[in-house]
Amino acid sequence: MAKIPGMNRGNFLKTIGTVSLAAIASKHLHADSLPTSDIKPDKAVKTASPKAKVYMTTTITGKALLAIYKALGKPVSGKVAIKMHWGEPGNKNYLHPDMIRDLCAETKASLVDSNVYYKSPRQTTAGNKKAALDHGYTFAPIDVLDADGEIRLPVHGGKHVKEAIFGSHITNYDWIISVAHFKGHAMAGYGGTFKNLAIGIASVEGKKAIHTNGPGSGTWSCSGTPFFEKIIEYNKALMDTKRDKMIYINILNNLSVACDCDSSAPAPSMPDIGILASLDPVALDKASLDQIQARPKAERRELMERIESRNGGYQVIYAEKMGLGSQQYELVKL
Repeated sequence: MAKIPGMNRGNFLKTIGTVSLAAIASKHLHADSLPTSDIKPDKAVKTASPKAKVYMTTTITGKALLAIYKALGKPVSGKVAIKMHWGEPGNKNYLHPDMIRDLCAETKASLVDSNVYYKSPRQTTAGNKKAALDHGYTFAPIDVLDADGEIRLPVHGGKHVKEAIFGSHITNYDWIISVAHFKGHAMAGYGGTFKNLAIGIASVEGKKAIHTNGPGSGTWSCSGTPFFEKIIEYNKALMDTKRDKMIYINILNNLSVACDCDSSAPAPSMPDIGILASLDPVALDKASLDQIQARPKAERRELMERIESRNGGYQVIYAEKMGLGSQQYELVKL
């Protein structure tokens, strides 16, 4: 695959750092769009009619991940994709392969991701697979979803996207298990379930469509509200296609303010929290944000500053509006 013109990852992150928060924050930035909550960690959210259960364990191991998958009570079958991020070369915060090994064995899954938009060894299929193997993901098939091209799936009811452009291999799978490493992100505020699925499964052209304002615009010209809404609209296309054959898991460890696509991401800025899982992606990301918000202020300060300055909580607001789930949930501790 030819390299896409534009800045490298280091220059991109420097550029993001210079963008004013006023330009990044959306017009929806108000109190109820932020991931705030009065809940205490590991306590159930009390709602009159909870839309979904979110399971949580504070044990962060491969066996705990397998246990929380089983707690969902929805065993997968057929051909299964585990959508995850195996880490940019040089990154130290990515999910350790031992976290995923047992779930792969149980579900007989392939590990999947797509090629990246920025300048990186992961911009080519060969380089992307090598990064996975170099980081220890040697125990399951590695599938780069856009290795053989892309597909377009319709987006119903979106503001910005009529068709979502994904790696074509995603149609080969009966089930998708999203295993997202929850952490901060320079543009999105945080990366959780929605970013893992939308930008992670999007082909290079799909990533370009999300990150830019159209032909002739800058490489990273789309930010703030339109950027978030495109992410959610890509999720809408995927979830409409797969219907009820998707499972969502967030792992809240190595909580850096930067994502696993950053080769020089800073060290984690707060203690690990746990693993959360749900059949409702909105409830899951909202519960994950609530768990961070519930930590002592001194612990959560850096990560919450990143999330709130980018208005990252708007992802769950718009996802709920698009019918992808509910922010109301019941937290069940394992």
